[in-house]
Amino acid sequence: MDTDLCTTATDAIRRFNRFYTHRIGILEESLLGSGLSLSEGRIVFELGRRGDWTAGAIATAFGLDPGHVSRLLGGLEKRKLIQRKRSETDGRQAIVSLTAKGRERHQFLDARSREDIGTLLRPLSPADRTRLLSAMATIQAILGDGPPLRVPYILRPNRPGDIGWVISRHAALYADEYGWDGTFEGMVAEVAGDFIKNFDARRERCWIAEREGDIVGSVFLVKGAHEEEAKLRLLYVEPDARGMGIGARLVAECHTFARAAGYKRVVLWTNSVLVSARRIYEAAGYRLVKSEPHTSFGHRLVGETWQLDL
Repeated sequence: MDTDLCTTATDAIRRFNRFYTHRIGILEESLLGSGLSLSEGRIVFELGRRGDWTAGAIATAFGLDPGHVSRLLGGLEKRKLIQRKRSETDGRQAIVSLTAKGRERHQFLDARSREDIGTLLRPLSPADRTRLLSAMATIQAILGDGPPLRVPYILRPNRPGDIGWVISRHAALYADEYGWDGTFEGMVAEVAGDFIKNFDARRERCWIAEREGDIVGSVFLVKGAHEEEAKLRLLYVEPDARGMGIGARLVAECHTFARAAGYKRVVLWTNSVLVSARRIYEAAGYRLVKSEPHTSFGHRLVGETWQLDL
């Protein structure tokens, strides 16, 4: 690496380290107000997460000297936060576990950690949260020795530009996977256009599933034919994001919103060839109420109406 570039990178990393350690309070005398040092707190937290653990495994996992780990465990034992006993299978190993008092300290650490992270994330927009998670995953993937991490998806309301993307991806995916022609894109554009033009914030909603800054799925809930009826429309999930439960989560969000909006039932129209979507509907409690053949999108299909009573 060029010397000047190396110096610049080193300075940037050190600057980030100073910022981050200050931001999360890592230099405070007590970790999260627990009365424990950082190393002690890590041990308590991991024991609470893992259960029994050997002293040797703790030293290896944390990259600490075994003698230092022994002293840390001794201090925790004096405060009655942990207990040690000899392994029944290997007398050279000590099995470490939390006491009741230690479990209480772990619960305190876990709650404080979640509270502090919530405070950190709460002011951020959904887009900034996704950027932050993506940046963290990138750092861990580049500097770590494990496989690249995938940031979990988030659900958010639609933003300007999203609806056009949803129409485009619907058209492309259904053409690739089912050979449907341009009339399908026209239908999707009509549904999405009506949503934008006649949007009723009290009774309608669109959810966008996003992962690492990319849209990977969507669904719409719109007003139905009757006051007590909502329609679920345009559910889709990108092929490389399937298997993560995104489709089921999008459908569940529709149901939660529909109940809060006062709807008594949700109906949807689909086609029998859309097997994966039908599985999601069945698992969510929908029942098939109508089935009839039709010719649409360049194919002979069997259209289906499904209904869920809320």
